[in-house]
Amino acid sequence: MKFYGLDGQQWTNVIAAWSGWLMDGYVSIAYLLMASYLAVVFFPSSFTGSLIAVVLGLAVGSIARSIGSLVFGNFLGDKIGRRNMLMVTVVGFSVFSFAIGFLPTYTTAGYIAFGLLYMLLFIIGLFGGAEYGGGTALYAETVPAEKRGVIGAFVQSGFGTGFFVAAGVAAIIGSYYTTAQITSFAWRIMFYTTLIPGIIALVSRLGARETPVFKEMIEKREIERTPIFKMIKEEPLPMIFAIFITTGLLYINSGTFSFYPILMGTGINNIPLVDSGLILVVANLVSLIGVWLGGFISTRIPGRRLAMMIFSALFIVSLYPLTFYGVSTDVTTLYVVFSIQAFLEAMIFSTLPSFLAEKFSKRYRSTGVGFTYNAGAIIGGFAPTFILLSRSSLGLLNGWFLNLVIANVVLILGLALSAETWSKAKAGARDIIHD
Repeated sequence: MKFYGLDGQQWTNVIAAWSGWLMDGYVSIAYLLMASYLAVVFFPSSFTGSLIAVVLGLAVGSIARSIGSLVFGNFLGDKIGRRNMLMVTVVGFSVFSFAIGFLPTYTTAGYIAFGLLYMLLFIIGLFGGAEYGGGTALYAETVPAEKRGVIGAFVQSGFGTGFFVAAGVAAIIGSYYTTAQITSFAWRIMFYTTLIPGIIALVSRLGARETPVFKEMIEKREIERTPIFKMIKEEPLPMIFAIFITTGLLYINSGTFSFYPILMGTGINNIPLVDSGLILVVANLVSLIGVWLGGFISTRIPGRRLAMMIFSALFIVSLYPLTFYGVSTDVTTLYVVFSIQAFLEAMIFSTLPSFLAEKFSKRYRSTGVGFTYNAGAIIGGFAPTFILLSRSSLGLLNGWFLNLVIANVVLILGLALSAETWSKAKAGARDIIHD
């Protein structure tokens, strides 16, 4: 029996890829939701830059992700298989995220505690960096081209789902414990729960199978000895243009989804954790609608790249009024503003997995997709830090707005320079995912 033209095994592979995004979204946002508390836990009260130092941990993880995408993609994903690599990365990703909950604090270990936090964030980033490339290759090489846009949007929605669930858990913690209790011990609960999406991802991947494309590569002896060098030699410009796209888009993502909990947290707008958690629950629920709708709309637009350009234009047109009201301390206003912005941003992301998967040869697809995505996250991961730093000279509103405008320009430039991958006009041709 088939659903949306896919059989049971194809859907198993899709869910296996989706679960990686689920875990990534949960772990990433769990850290950000606790950022204001971690700033108190890991630093003395006299240290004024504690929140920026904690937020800078995002950049540490982002740098590690690029390294991990090359190490795991080059030596596992493009050599032993997409599914086999993902079985390794899911374990490391979840176990080390879980370990954050056991770290000592500044009171018990001084600055060593914060050093250990950075070390764990780096290790988590190494494993997390392989997830996007491996998961994208796993689903894209399993699903027919005409279904890939919608299915890719579904896979991408795993991140928003993880964010949605994590925000709900944070809201529950915020409603049950006081601020003092969260700072004292309850922040650890958030990280203990990260093991759950890891188990879900591991179980879903037990039933996954290697993709037909990779099996064909083995049969024809097409496995590259050094996929990363082959990619750099054959497609340097497409790789660079793809990094422009991911840099702009991930900077926007970090400057919105990742910045929301910081903006609402202690030290800026002081929104209670229960309220900020519920705001993020609603915003991410709306973002799921945005990414799914974007995937369906993209099937009516003649091209993946063109769809992203249209969605990017809608985002930048709405940017100033949404950031203007986004700095409000009124809870009702934040529900509306963050939901609209999350919806529009999610639409841009809807075709990104399919676009990147179709851009790179099967011989280095896991490496290429993983590296270009995570290379964009290197600068993108600094977005909350740069916004906080620009607040002192430009003000919160202007600093936030300017950072997002620059990121959107970089995104559109990358799209303008890139070639289209699959479109309706090419529907009758051989699917380039096999090349």
